[in-house]
Order: sequence, then structure tokens, then C-alpha cells
Amino acid sequence: MAGKGVVLLTGGGGMVGKNILEHPEAKEWQFNAPRSVELNLADFKATLDYVKKLQPDFIIHAAGRVGGIQANIAHPVNFLVENMDMGRNIVMAAREAGVKKLLNLGSSCMYPRNAPNPLVETMILQGELEPTNEGYALAKIMTARLCDYIHREDQQYCYKTMIPCNLYGRHDKFDPNHSHLIPAIIHKIQQSIDAGHTPVEIWGDGTARREFMYVGDLADAVLRTLKHFDSLPMLMNVGLGYDYSINEYYKAVAEVIGFNGSFEHDCSKPVGMKQKLVSTDMQKAWDWSPSVSLRQGLQETYQYYKKQYQV
Repeated sequence: MAGKGVVLLTGGGGMVGKNILEHPEAKEWQFNAPRSVELNLADFKATLDYVKKLQPDFIIHAAGRVGGIQANIAHPVNFLVENMDMGRNIVMAAREAGVKKLLNLGSSCMYPRNAPNPLVETMILQGELEPTNEGYALAKIMTARLCDYIHREDQQYCYKTMIPCNLYGRHDKFDPNHSHLIPAIIHKIQQSIDAGHTPVEIWGDGTARREFMYVGDLADAVLRTLKHFDSLPMLMNVGLGYDYSINEYYKAVAEVIGFNGSFEHDCSKPVGMKQKLVSTDMQKAWDWSPSVSLRQGLQETYQYYKKQYQV
């Protein structure tokens, strides 16, 4: 039975939020995860009223408009404004309502496009952002800085930011127009199988490298913060500490699904940063590490995909 405290979780209907709520340790807490019809984070007064009424011991801000490279390129205004409004409103409402502990989930998109890898937390705001997701990154940086500024003004307000690497897993979006790399690969390869093993297109030459962590591991790190919040740094990456090339991800998904067709590269398409690997030194010092292998994570994700799409 829940008994350790009241937790307000924004974004409870998203991939990260659902995995947090499904974590075995979530039942130890009284989670409140209102959907947007119950809590409109774009409305500051409504957000403040909700937080004041609930008086949570802890807020986890996991809500946001998210999507892959195609969605970010097509809708930069929405990615900037919606994420900026949600971040500002929940953080300012928390402060006005007197909530002392808040965990804000950022993104590795916050790092400069040309920063050397691995990406260390002090590199944020030290260079130009990746243009293909600049709006989303600016909104995430703004929220993280707001959390830091509030703590600087009054240290009893501990508003910290966790920066996950790229994520995939259960409750992901699989439409290539809105999804990130791994769910898009799963969907594209399954479509190819259904069509008789037609060639699968890969954007770019496939040599760009990405770090994708299974979302269940992030949920585990988030639940750990509820018990070890005081020792959590103000700004900390969460990731694997190693990465794979785009081509390697396509190969790994093909092996899990059983695809033996061919791949074709379209080098006219944008690929984003050549590498985006986060430093895990702080994470290791905090005594946490992910446990799900790429193959295990892909198998779990594909099983979820098959149920959703009745493959």
C-alpha cells in the first residue's frame, strides 16, 4: 500500500509516465497522474490551483510534446512553445504552492551540436544547438535553468533536472512521422515484411551514432530519486555510456524481428548530430546504472508493438 508520500506526475499518459507508473516500486507511493483534461499545463492558473489543492510531497515533470526528427522539423513552433509553457507553469506553480522537491526531465537535445562526446553536464549552453530540434532543446534548457534559478534564490526549493539519453520501449509511438529512431525502425521493417521483404530505407549513410536506453531503465532511475533525492546532483545525465551506429540499430531490430531483406540509404535526408553520447560519470557516482540490454529491450518493444498493431 502506498505510504511514502504523494507524488504528482505530469505526462502520466506518455511513454515515460506510463513506464514510471508500471514500475514495481511505484505502488509504494501515492501517485497522482492527471491527464490533460484534468490538468491543462498550458494554463498557469489551472496548474497552480491543482498543485495547491493536491499539495504533493514531490513533483516529477515528465510531460512534453515529443517526436522524432521529422516532427521536430515540421513543427518547431509547437515544440518550442508547448514545452516551454508546460515547463514554466509546473515549475512556477510548484514554487508558489510551496512544493520543495521537483524532478524535471530534460533531454540530451539540450547539448550543443558540436560538443565533444561524451557530453558532460557543464557543456549545456556552451555552443550552437542542433537545428533539427532547436525549438524543443530551447524549451528544455529554459525549464532546467528555471529550476536552477529557483534553487539559487532559495535553497529549500530543490528543483533538479535529469537528462536522459534517447529512449525507446513500451508505450512508444511507432508512426515514422512522429516517432524516434527505434520505433520507426520496428514499424518500417514490419511493413517491409508484410509487403514481401521490400527494401527498407535508411536516412543518411547510417554511420551517425546514437545512445538509446530502454525506457524501463529510466523509470527505475526516476523511482530511485524518490528515495535518494538529496544525493542527486542538480543536473545529471542518465544513459548507457556507450552507443551504436544507425546501421547497427537497423541490424539489431532486423535480427529480433527476423527480417532478412535489404537496406537502402538515402543520403539526401537529414540525420541530425553525428553522435550524441552522454557522460555517465555523475550517474555512476550516484550509484545507479541501467540493466536492460539492447536485445532484451528490442524484444520487449517488439512484443508491445505486435500487440498494439496485431501483427
